[in-house]
Amino acid sequence: MLSVAENEETVVPPSGAQLTAARKFVKAHGKPSRAVVENIGRAGARVVLVGADGALGDVVVPSVATGEALVEAVEDLAPATWDAETVNQTKIGPEHRRKMAGR
Repeated sequence: MLSVAENEETVVPPSGAQLTAARKFVKAHGKPSRAVVENIGRAGARVVLVGADGALGDVVVPSVATGEALVEAVEDLAPATWDAETVNQTKIGPEHRRKMAGR
């Protein structure tokens, strides 16, 4: 059984580079943009960015808590989940599909 201390997550603030990447995405792809924070295990968390124009991007951070702090810190970036509205906003083009397929 985990003790409370072992189960708590330390919030590491997002780095300047992570904040800059998210801000540039919002500027390039419209306001408001959405962010879905996904746990990716030991590697940390992936903040999936969905622009107002449907573009996808991401920023990898050390933890879910850091991802949530990143979303809070970036103006015009709204927290989201993979609900129907967020999924329908995405526009996945052929180039992105090839990248996801590893080609």
